[in-house]
Amino acid sequence: MATKMTPAEISTALQTVAGWEADGESAIAKAFKFEDHIEAMGFVNRVALAAEKMDHHPELTIVYNNVSIRLNTHDVGGVSAKDFELAAAIERYA
Repeated sequence: MATKMTPAEISTALQTVAGWEADGESAIAKAFKFEDHIEAMGFVNRVALAAEKMDHHPELTIVYNNVSIRLNTHDVGGVSAKDFELAAAIERYA
């Protein structure tokens, strides 16, 4: 079972995933921009496969070539290590 991270733990962990930011104390988020819609959708599909494998699903917003991702762990009501594991996987696909 995941445990909710403190604001200090979140701040420290954010240093391990470039460009990700705290979205209050309940989530982390990042926006990505791609050349076109097809490239953005390819990225989203790779993220979806990684998320499914981890059984940890992000909030995704897709507008043409822009993809915004917000991660939190609903079970703990905030951010957990699972969010940073998925953020690191997402970075490999960006």
